[in-house]
Amino acid sequence: MILKSRRARKWTIAVASALVVAVAGAYTLLQVAKSPSFQFFGTIVDRVDTAEKVVALTFDDGPDPAGTRTILDTLETHQVPATFFLIGHEMAAHPDLAHAIAAAGHEIGNHSFSHDRMIGVTPAWVADEVEATDALIRAAGYPGEIFFRPPNGKKLFALPHYLAEHHRTTITWDVAPDSDGIPDTATVERTVLDQVRPGSIVVLHAMYASREQSREAIDPILDQLKQRGYRFVTVSQLLAARH
Repeated sequence: MILKSRRARKWTIAVASALVVAVAGAYTLLQVAKSPSFQFFGTIVDRVDTAEKVVALTFDDGPDPAGTRTILDTLETHQVPATFFLIGHEMAAHPDLAHAIAAAGHEIGNHSFSHDRMIGVTPAWVADEVEATDALIRAAGYPGEIFFRPPNGKKLFALPHYLAEHHRTTITWDVAPDSDGIPDTATVERTVLDQVRPGSIVVLHAMYASREQSREAIDPILDQLKQRGYRFVTVSQLLAARH
């Protein structure tokens, strides 16, 4: 009985240890998946190390009729370039808006075709998501380098590996005032102004009808950052400023 008890205890300890390791491993992978500054393969950029007061303003999702042209008008008024990370199926539905973004001289990045989380997916699925969206970006008339931003910032193995193999850069952010919920305009504005530093990448979700608060924050954000001596650049221009 004593021998059986010892074996049972050892077995229980072994199982418990395995569970602890599994949980710790899963937690670690979760942190990697959502990290804006680390991935297992290739290059990921959440901001640029520079003393120059430059900032890249980026927009995720869309294009959508509710807010795209308003954003473009605001950017034109302030003579500010931006980078739009667009969703493939939204570009397919609104090719005129994608073309308008490119025609205005802004940069267009790839935000996947479906906007599904790209974790636990096959390499073939990743390739389809990226390449179909690339084709739509080119059809919109954008000729420059196409950066990639993972939907919801999530990535693990297949996506970074594909991007690394194709010499593509993953772009995330270090300032995200409206990524969790839909804050009011004052909160969006205050968060950006409090967190921006030289070399920052700001992400806004401002194109959909439900995001009027973020759209209304763009004008005061541009005004106040300019007053602080900041200059707005595209992501590619920001990367060129790296030390």
